[in-house]
Amino acid sequence: MYIKQLQYILAGLVFAVLWSSASIATKWGLQVSQPFVLAITRFCLAGGIMIFISHIMLKHRLPHGNEWKQLFAYGILNIGVYLGLYVLAMQHVSAGLGSLFPATSPVFVSVISALVYKQRITAKILFSLSLCLIGIVVAAYPLLMKSYASPIGLFLLLLSMLSYSLGSIYFAKKNWQKLNILTINGWQTILGGLLLVPFMLFYYDRSLNTYNITFWSAVSWLAFVVSIGAVQIWLYLIRQDAVKASFWLFLCPISGFFIAWLLANEPIDAYTGLGVMLVIAGLALVLKRK
Repeated sequence: MYIKQLQYILAGLVFAVLWSSASIATKWGLQVSQPFVLAITRFCLAGGIMIFISHIMLKHRLPHGNEWKQLFAYGILNIGVYLGLYVLAMQHVSAGLGSLFPATSPVFVSVISALVYKQRITAKILFSLSLCLIGIVVAAYPLLMKSYASPIGLFLLLLSMLSYSLGSIYFAKKNWQKLNILTINGWQTILGGLLLVPFMLFYYDRSLNTYNITFWSAVSWLAFVVSIGAVQIWLYLIRQDAVKASFWLFLCPISGFFIAWLLANEPIDAYTGLGVMLVIAGLALVLKRK
């Protein structure tokens, strides 16, 4: 009993650190490569490995019929648009802010779900959304003043979170006919990445890309540790208890700002603390409601 509880807690802590580390790994990769080159290399590597494990090693069936359309639509929202905008935004914002936005996803999902399903948006949902948005502004304020962030970067992050939230709703709404989760994750990663290929080819500048140890370290971390490792840990957590699992998102902005401070010397001050607390408060309201 105690061993299982310890295993669950350890898994939650590791998930929060790995998930929030994506922003600093992205910043490192962008030092030596263009955004879409970094993103597509990551998606091809992670998606290819997941598809190989799912179909070759575990012998899971291939998608068929309408499942391909669903995978493509989900991949566009969850990979192509969301992570495409995210990697662009990371050129203009700090790693800490990059880890703060994804933690707000349950709040955005609640608001968009109410709009999609034509439900009444309660005062509690609006209040939680307001807390999150105010928290982001407060945390971003000193970073804007010190050129660690820009308005266009924050705007791109906001658009990316809207796409991610729409993708989450789309995934929950569709019938996947017991298609294995590793199969879904692998194919949506590949198909979503294909959306970015024309943009990569159009903007590609060989002089801006250096395929050195920094590039491959960032790609490997994003592919293996985040896209595969952190996601699989998340699946383990939600299988135990979906509601309890969501509370591990509380640690993501905290660990994200700490990692950015430790590895990238990004500033942490009273604004950072207050902003993170407001975001966590808004997230807590939504998760408590659920």
